[in-house]
Amino acid sequence: MFDYLKSVMLGAGLAAVTATGLWAQDIPAKLVLGTEGAYPPFNATKSDGTVEGFEIDLGNAMCAEIGVECEWVTQDWDGIIPGLLGKKYDAIIASLYITDERRKVIAFSDKYYQVPARFMVADDSDIEISAEGLSGKVVGTQRATSFERFITDKMPDVEVRLYGTMDEAYLDLASGRVDAVLGDAVALVDGFLKTDDGEGFELRGPEYTGAEWFGYGAGVAVRQDDQAIADAFSDAIKALRADGTYEEISNKWFGIDVYGG
Repeated sequence: MFDYLKSVMLGAGLAAVTATGLWAQDIPAKLVLGTEGAYPPFNATKSDGTVEGFEIDLGNAMCAEIGVECEWVTQDWDGIIPGLLGKKYDAIIASLYITDERRKVIAFSDKYYQVPARFMVADDSDIEISAEGLSGKVVGTQRATSFERFITDKMPDVEVRLYGTMDEAYLDLASGRVDAVLGDAVALVDGFLKTDDGEGFELRGPEYTGAEWFGYGAGVAVRQDDQAIADAFSDAIKALRADGTYEEISNKWFGIDVYGG
């Protein structure tokens, strides 16, 4: 009887471990995570070369929930998906939004945040945020993003100026070389408006969330044959949402919950 009870308890314990996120049979014990390292406050590179930000804290928490070691590497945005396909890292955690177009070449976890896109302009400008109001204006944004596709599709008379990082776009806005910048609303506020350089600028116009351009929120991206890794991250996101860890990390970096509806 004692042996029977012990085996039942052991089986229950193993089931509990599996339910909480140790997917050792499906994924490696160590995952290399690719991020841009140039998109504060989501991900940024410190002076010592290490990375910090909301996505770094969340990624570390997800890895702990899954039960794997994680290592971070940085990659310029233009090469973020090619780097994944070239096996430089196992997953991308870099504000890469889930879109139908991207799903043709890579796979995703469930979303881990979703915020609207907004335009940012000088607060003393008379620019109206619309296709007509921005006609003939110069708008900056990061290349190979949903923001670029949105401007190109919806505002064909706008001159689009593309940058390798959003920080470069902010510099040109501050110096007057572009009339407006389109980006992630939270990143625009925390990455520019709250800085000294952001004084005299504001968000203007509607919030943009259309899935045709902006997808379904940012997800952990993996190669298509690594769906088990994506599923593990999806389960980890749910667990961190349920136990309050997600809210704690989000409040640390933004003061709000950025998960989205």
